[in-house]
Amino acid sequence: MKIIKTKSELQSEIAQLKKLKKSIGFVPTMGALHAGHIALVKRAVAENDCCVVSIFVNPTQFNNSADLEKYPRNLEHDAELLQQVGYGLVFAPEIAEMYDENEVSATFDFDFGGLDKVMEGKFRHGHFNGVVQVVSKLFDLVQPNKAYFGEKDFQQLAIIHRMVKLLKYPVKIVDCPIFRGPSGLAMSSRNERLTNEQRKKAAKISEILFESRNFAPEKSPNELIQWLADAIGTENGLKLEYYDIVDASTLQSIEQWNDNCIGCIAVFCGDVRLIDNIRYF
Repeated sequence: MKIIKTKSELQSEIAQLKKLKKSIGFVPTMGALHAGHIALVKRAVAENDCCVVSIFVNPTQFNNSADLEKYPRNLEHDAELLQQVGYGLVFAPEIAEMYDENEVSATFDFDFGGLDKVMEGKFRHGHFNGVVQVVSKLFDLVQPNKAYFGEKDFQQLAIIHRMVKLLKYPVKIVDCPIFRGPSGLAMSSRNERLTNEQRKKAAKISEILFESRNFAPEKSPNELIQWLADAIGTENGLKLEYYDIVDASTLQSIEQWNDNCIGCIAVFCGDVRLIDNIRYF
């Protein structure tokens, strides 16, 4: 395994792989790797000649400077986990390597088609501008054949699909199922900030989501949203930020059930913000 810090070194490695006509699988991450990330990497390794993993805590997608500061970072531990998978390249640049001063403060110009105005976009202003900004930079550098993203960040995944289509990137986006721990809690780097007691409490999020399936389609989407809000409200230590049931293609709220709908949620457990989602039908 090779850890690369600079764009020039990465581009040199990619040029050699392209010269040899090797297929490249790419897993972009912000580090603090967990079993969910490793599942993505294993799939990328299995389906490509070479796998590149980026580890970069991207400042432009944080609308809260305190959240950026608290985001867990441990490159040494991440490298140990990746070494066990047995594959090629880690790209772990510093901020100055990825952005000049103007780029960090400027808004990335992209037509989201309204996908950025709901749910995460509503509560994290500018977040998806930063996501598209950094992923487009990484795609330009890595030039992957396939890129692997987890469905836990469902809204982000929908936006990445749109980005690839509009910017005409020759890369296949591979949607990978949510990876859950034994309790049902969706794996997230933010889970590292939870105490043991909070982890038990946070597992209630997925428990309630799964239970909500029992009431569809008897309850309308709006009725089910209220039921879930009430259920989360009874749990001490959890605070609902939003829950919406949306069309999985447009991300717009639905009033009647269809066969392509998904429930998306954001909940605070203490001061740690967690997201999850569930498909209905």
